Amino acid sequence: MPKRLDTSYHKRMLASRMEDPEFRAEYKRARREIDQVDSVVRQLDELREAAGLSKAELARRIGRDPSSIRRLFTAQANPELLLVASIAEDLDAEVRIVPRSTGRRRKAAA
Repeated sequence: MPKRLDTSYHKRMLASRMEDPEFRAEYKRARREIDQVDSVVRQLDELREAAGLSKAELARRIGRDPSSIRRLFTAQANPELLLVASIAEDLDAEVRIVPRSTGRRRKAAA
């Protein structure tokens, strides 16, 4: 049986750092970015499965090495946007950027 990873130190350090408002804001921003990428990858994997394609078949169809597709769908790497777009295209889907409805916008640099 594999040894269980002790995450208590990490949890304590994170809790301590989260008390800093700047760190907390940056952490939340980074978490949203990661969650968005994960969501896109999950949707692509669901489309791949619905199309009845193995990861290797999808890789051949878009001219990529099967290992790059395996890494993408097993979250061992950050996906390249071009790879994501190629997969979406092959699965008759598209990648979109949709503004949030919160109305929050970054101000342009003066």
